[in-house]
Amino acid sequence: MAQTQQLDPSGLPPHPDVAKAVALRRMKNIALGLLVFMAVVFCFAFALEHKYPWLAYVRAAAEGGMVGALADWFAVTALFRYPMGIKIPHTAIIPNRKDEIGESLAEFVETNFLSEEVVAQKLASTQIAQKAGAWLAKPESAQRVATEGAAAIRGAMAVLKDDDVKDIIESMVRKHVLEPPWGPPIGKLAERIFAEGHHHSLVDLLVDRSTTWIRANHTTISGLVANRSPSWVPGFVDGLVGDKIYTEFYKFARAVQDDPQHEVRLQLDNYLQELAQELQHDPAMIAKAEGMKAQVLGDPEVRELAGRTWETIKSALTDAVEDPNSELRLKFTSAVQEFGLRLTTDDELAAKANKWISDAAAYLVGTYKHEITSLITDTVERWDAAETSQKIELQVGKDLQFIRINGTVVGSLAGVAIFTIATLVFG
Repeated sequence: MAQTQQLDPSGLPPHPDVAKAVALRRMKNIALGLLVFMAVVFCFAFALEHKYPWLAYVRAAAEGGMVGALADWFAVTALFRYPMGIKIPHTAIIPNRKDEIGESLAEFVETNFLSEEVVAQKLASTQIAQKAGAWLAKPESAQRVATEGAAAIRGAMAVLKDDDVKDIIESMVRKHVLEPPWGPPIGKLAERIFAEGHHHSLVDLLVDRSTTWIRANHTTISGLVANRSPSWVPGFVDGLVGDKIYTEFYKFARAVQDDPQHEVRLQLDNYLQELAQELQHDPAMIAKAEGMKAQVLGDPEVRELAGRTWETIKSALTDAVEDPNSELRLKFTSAVQEFGLRLTTDDELAAKANKWISDAAAYLVGTYKHEITSLITDTVERWDAAETSQKIELQVGKDLQFIRINGTVVGSLAGVAIFTIATLVFG
């Protein structure tokens, strides 16, 4: 039958400190009771020893027990307070040396627990990546990660101010887009594109579309000739000239279309390559590119661009996190689950992840271990001396009372052993 937990008068379970205080008081009473018992036995044995000689052994045992009990009571009490309020040297050790104890404890933790080697070895043996992967591979775990991520994004959106974000985007655009000159990087990129012939597809497209337009617009081209000829020229002449111009124009376009090495194509390649070089090295061309940049992206345009960019990002993220079935959340959940599965099946990836975790933890420990252990020192320094002594006694005092009990028992055995040996030797 399960034991029912005792309740305090308020009806609530007892506080852990209250339970520890009760257990400490019980152990103190047991230790004191043994001392009193030894004192009573000693008195009776001492009083009746002349009548019953064998009581000398009982007296010696009780005498040794009292000595052991008193010595260990003094030792245990001296840790936390002055015995009987008397300021004996080297007593009340914890209240008087609280700060030194805190520093020693911090140094012990730093040396034995916050060592880079200890942390690295522990993490290497725990296989964190595999365990994390097994957890992430579960659908409910991946969904939980997505939910927590959505909550974090909602919180960030609530905290961030639109104007501040727009200012950041605008400053980034100015720093990385507007301040650097456009000419040299565009020219360098264009030079590579033209050198590798990637622009030929675009040229082919333009030539094809131009040839198709010319073939489909005979009347338009002939009409342009008729509209620009003098009024005294007969109409049939305009028609002949227009047809001739159209035919030659179409033949020219077909020749450019059919011949990859046509002079027009070659001249266009040369022009584009020269343009790429001028964008990189010609100050006048670079200045023109900067002028175009200033016209396209002035102050109002940059501000408007920053505003539209943030509004688009914010709207997309808000819609995605609010809808559990949004494409973004579904893809994120799937990616998390897939990543967890890879951690459990791909030994190379898991090894890399474990090494990264181990190295990161070792770096953090090696860099910040003093700051971490200073938390112990600073906390102990802020404690009141008497309160510190009470806290520590409450935690370990119950076990220390066993020292008094053991001292009483050992003292009794030692007392009777010493008396027996002395009796055998000296009679």
